[in-house]
Amino acid sequence: MKLLITNTKWILAILAVVGIGACTDKLDEPELNNNFAGGTDFTDASGMIQSTVGAYEAFYSRGWEQPLIIAVRGDDVNAGGLGDQPEFSEMDKFNYSKDHWMVNSLWENIYADVISAHTAMEQITRYQEFGNESEIALGNQYIAEIQVLRAMMLFQISQVYGDVFIPESSDTELLLELESVPSKTEVMQHISDQMDLAIPLLPNVRPNERTDLEGGVTRFTALAVKALANQELENYQVVADATGQIVSSGKFSLYPDYYELFKTPGKLSDESILDLQYSDFNQGEGDRFAHLYAPYGPQNWTPAVEGSNSGWGFFEPSFKFIKFMLDRGETVRLETSVLFTDEGIAQLQSDPDYSTLPSFVSKTTRDGDVINDFARALFSSGKHYLPSNQLIEGRTAYGSNKNYPVIRYAEILLMYAEALTQGASGNALSADQAVNLVRERAGMPPLSGVTLDDVIDEKFAELSMEWGKRYYDLIRLNRFDELNYDGRTFTEAKTYLPYPQAQIDQFPILGN
Repeated sequence: MKLLITNTKWILAILAVVGIGACTDKLDEPELNNNFAGGTDFTDASGMIQSTVGAYEAFYSRGWEQPLIIAVRGDDVNAGGLGDQPEFSEMDKFNYSKDHWMVNSLWENIYADVISAHTAMEQITRYQEFGNESEIALGNQYIAEIQVLRAMMLFQISQVYGDVFIPESSDTELLLELESVPSKTEVMQHISDQMDLAIPLLPNVRPNERTDLEGGVTRFTALAVKALANQELENYQVVADATGQIVSSGKFSLYPDYYELFKTPGKLSDESILDLQYSDFNQGEGDRFAHLYAPYGPQNWTPAVEGSNSGWGFFEPSFKFIKFMLDRGETVRLETSVLFTDEGIAQLQSDPDYSTLPSFVSKTTRDGDVINDFARALFSSGKHYLPSNQLIEGRTAYGSNKNYPVIRYAEILLMYAEALTQGASGNALSADQAVNLVRERAGMPPLSGVTLDDVIDEKFAELSMEWGKRYYDLIRLNRFDELNYDGRTFTEAKTYLPYPQAQIDQFPILGN
């Protein structure tokens, strides 16, 4: 966590600046910060790191609602009921409101962070005007890192809304001059092209091998983002080539313990390709850089460490997912993904096909936290759970000090395998080998003659509750019927969320 430890106070200062101001002015703030940089000494190239860390801070500072909106519409997860966010629950049922604050928050905050990325790149360019050859080269690397962060944000917002803006600078007034909104295809191709520019400028190491910004972007992060964009474009040979480079590098491996991968021991493991990093800085009080994990947690628990806070119950693994996993004979991946309650277990057992359950299906986790019945949901997400005995003494917030994985090597292996089953060629591994590496870690028997259906099922088991990956796979493959479950009715017209009314009011082109 050197990135955050070294620059803690600077990050907190930036947070204070960015957090000030009305929401409707949020897009203007990064550009204003750039314009008011008149006191900055751009002849001192050591300042480039501050601009770079500022871009990372913006990328890491996800509001609690943002990952939930990105993820909630898949058949792997439900919005917790009986909550104080009824529009969020309706979103899970494919009933959307363009006036819902969460829909606007996702758009507004991601674009504010994209503009912050442009501001940082523009500031680094100003430093380079006075730099020597090595400082210019370092500035180019920093700009490439920020391009990758920017690309990941554009990728996610385009997945959610489809056709979206592609800012080219920190000048938000240019968006008002657009004659059309770039299509999703154009956005994904732009991301791919940007990654081609960034890849040669980035360190050829794992993120956890970086000693300057530990866990920061590397060449492999850019290759992964390129693969994701081309997967959306169904350019499967490009996907196979990009993921194949990651596999063939020999630098990545699956963390051996799937259960601990999502907890403190798995932080910045050799499986990590891109994480949102958070830290309590190994201290029980004082400064911390944190994500609010409470929405994922159970409302009622008896923690092994007394005083540890519970959650809100907004994010519930679905019966469909749990039964799918039981039918496959999954053990560690099911135990890791789901926190069970007595009521949830009872309702599961009311189905005669599931009357007898494995012993790990229990309200008590292996770390001794007891998940009691609560009003909003029958289950909670285990992937967003940090055992109370892994909290730093003195910290009580649910999930405090936990990183948030965005791209893992397991996903790279499965993307590579899918590309091969879609007709691409690759020399890194066979599709069978790639899938079986993931299955072996999960204690599952090997497969032979892997098909597309096998890969998609493996992604369902491996990646559920992670950034809506299941939903976007089903959308990309036109498997819409899978989303018609538990009384839900999905149509292709429901693929994207509507543009927020607040943004249509600011940018009328969105309403055309």
